[in-house]
Amino acid sequence: MTTSDARTARTPLRDDPADGVDFGLEHVHEVLAELAAEVAADRPRDAELITCRLGLDGENPETLMLLGARFGVSRDRARQLYTRAVGTMLRQTLATGRTDLSVFADRYPVGRSDEALVRTLLAETYATDGDIAAQDWSYLKLRLAGHDLQDAKRLAGFVFQRIAGWQQKGRWHLMPVPSHEDGTRATESGATQASDDVWAALLRRVEWPEGGTPEELPALPAGRLDYDDDSRGRMYAEKLGREVTFDTALQARLLRLLDTSPQVQSFRELPTTVTYDLDGSERVHYPTAAATFADGRTVLIDVLPLAHTALHPQRTRAAASRAQAHSLGWGWLSWTGSRHGIPELLSRKVDAHHESTLISRLSRGPLTWPALDTFRTETGLTLLDLAALVHRHDWKWHRGPFRLTR
Repeated sequence: MTTSDARTARTPLRDDPADGVDFGLEHVHEVLAELAAEVAADRPRDAELITCRLGLDGENPETLMLLGARFGVSRDRARQLYTRAVGTMLRQTLATGRTDLSVFADRYPVGRSDEALVRTLLAETYATDGDIAAQDWSYLKLRLAGHDLQDAKRLAGFVFQRIAGWQQKGRWHLMPVPSHEDGTRATESGATQASDDVWAALLRRVEWPEGGTPEELPALPAGRLDYDDDSRGRMYAEKLGREVTFDTALQARLLRLLDTSPQVQSFRELPTTVTYDLDGSERVHYPTAAATFADGRTVLIDVLPLAHTALHPQRTRAAASRAQAHSLGWGWLSWTGSRHGIPELLSRKVDAHHESTLISRLSRGPLTWPALDTFRTETGLTLLDLAALVHRHDWKWHRGPFRLTR
């Protein structure tokens, strides 16, 4: 990486994750899901390893410790199994040439500067809240775009180094400075005022319970299995007088806002365990944080990347988290790190003709990726438009492979 590349890679990521949300990135996920489905025909465990590590099914990417627990092996062994599975998939894909990989070549072209590629990969990581698997994602994207083995490893390593840099203890000040509600950046000296401006807007998004006295915050975080996984970031929280851990830049940014705002009396990371059913399978979820504000009200906060709020697994999980928050007398907030949240998606203006066409199309059966890709190319429908319609009409958006149903 050149001096210019390194300097650019150290600059903050895009301030609003909505800037990195587009159908092209969803197309990347869809092609990888197709490749994983081909692997599943002969090697179902390999396909599950790839899907769970990368979150191809719409779930969050799993740490290697969780992946190891899923398969009853150590963290290091999980890494070995995943690496072998990806290597086999890549060899077969690149050798046969059956799958159209042009979306990768267009987004991460061979010959583009290191600076541009690293910035693109980092922006996509931030937009999708995928820091835990950023290096693995970056390597796969680059290899499928036609980069050779060493080049892909080198660039994926730069992405990993950038993320690991601000995850290190004591370096949380490297996170992007909070924005004012109008989208302008605050200076470091004005960060506290900016965090108050942010909370003024965010508290209007909270879904409050009908009544009851809120329970107090727990003394300690919930016992998440991979709480101490060394791939998770750490920062010192002044309000708590101890370190807190996080998986992603969005989570770190939320924890920073909680720790710096005078409106927040106290907070806890991973405050509760939420169990829920997803299409007949029992799942466990740990919301990012809960905060008690100066007025005595408490809010449970789930971090979700903006476009992913509409995915079926995320909506199911959010509903369970909301129900648990209300049972505790707490409000519930889906935090996207963006000026756009679920309320803004619900009120988003989408072309009425496009909306009625999709409603009519779904009345005849599920919509697959090729049909949607054709529709959005012809109409100019954006990914946020689709997310808005899914929320508004309570459709089911499955990923891995894509399938939209009423």
